[in-house]
Amino acid sequence: MRCLIAFLVLVVSLAGSAASFAQDVPRGLFLMTDYPAQTVRVGETATIRMKLANAGLPPEPVALSVAGVPAGWKVDLLGGGQTVASAMPGVNQDVALQLRVEVPKEAQPGAQKITVSAKGPITQAPDLVLTLTVATEAPAKLSLKSRLPSLRGTPRSSFEYTLTVGNDSGKDLTVALSAQAPASFQTTFSEAYGSNEISSIPVEAGQTKDIKLKVTPPRDVKAGDYPVLVRVTSEGATADLRVTLQISGQGRLALSTRDGRLSGEAEVGKTATYTLVLTNDGTAPVEEVELSGTVPTNWKVEFDPKSIASLAPGDKKEVQVSVTPHDKAISGDYVASFRANARGEQSSADFRATVTTSTLWGVAGIGIIAIALLVLLGAVARFGRR
Repeated sequence: MRCLIAFLVLVVSLAGSAASFAQDVPRGLFLMTDYPAQTVRVGETATIRMKLANAGLPPEPVALSVAGVPAGWKVDLLGGGQTVASAMPGVNQDVALQLRVEVPKEAQPGAQKITVSAKGPITQAPDLVLTLTVATEAPAKLSLKSRLPSLRGTPRSSFEYTLTVGNDSGKDLTVALSAQAPASFQTTFSEAYGSNEISSIPVEAGQTKDIKLKVTPPRDVKAGDYPVLVRVTSEGATADLRVTLQISGQGRLALSTRDGRLSGEAEVGKTATYTLVLTNDGTAPVEEVELSGTVPTNWKVEFDPKSIASLAPGDKKEVQVSVTPHDKAISGDYVASFRANARGEQSSADFRATVTTSTLWGVAGIGIIAIALLVLLGAVARFGRR
């Protein structure tokens, strides 16, 4: 029973505290901005973000106005990208506003105060006083960073770097992008979340933007470290960043013959031997090479050697391939496919085999024809006398 009473007392106490806190929260309209005092520059346009907040009041249209604008200055109140004269926030909600200020080139250095007012039929917000200090124009300033400035891959890899371009100036800039890479390396820029290639990108004052740099090395590049100098420029400001491609070697198989001619002759039922040349045109050894072939039905194919443990870069290895056409094959051209497969690498070549019948059968045929002619001549001679 005592525990129950204590719990009820606690609930009542918390409810009273909540009610007291609710009563302490101010009600009304409020004009607010994160930075009520800012620096603006002559000949430029500054945008000041504000909001009109409604704390616990019924919604009503609130007229907006600006006072104290210096002579020659142009000021617009924007909402949703359009010029507005009033706003109506809901209960416990706020409306985003912007004050766009165009400072003339002849503006004198010093502080200027501009007052923004918000007045409804029933309630009026306290005035928001903005202090804008006119300063001389400062030079543009850029920064360029990358979280992963060094990437590792093979000559067949595409290296993608995520770069962050920072505009440390007091005005918006259009930043040009460029990259200096080794000969035959290809470089392209794109937005961080897009695929379209770009050569420049707009960056707002005090903001940053992410971009992607894609570097594609040539297929025949040797193993090693390759630097790429990335540069961003705008209005005389420059920022550089060096990124690195760490390229490891990679083998590349090529299968052909000594003279490059992928054709030969064979006789029906007899084994024909051809010499293939296996070459590693890559920059790293090729390991565990296995040779195989596909030939017409009932043909036979054998390789010597059938496997090669390792083939160094630039090395060549001759392989003897024996092809035996079927003993019932018809004369003509046939295609045999030879393949070399290794770890991560492969190469193939189609070989045309021209099959002919044995010359022995030709001689036998001629002999049979000759015998037949002799028999015919003898018969004519014998029966011709009668």
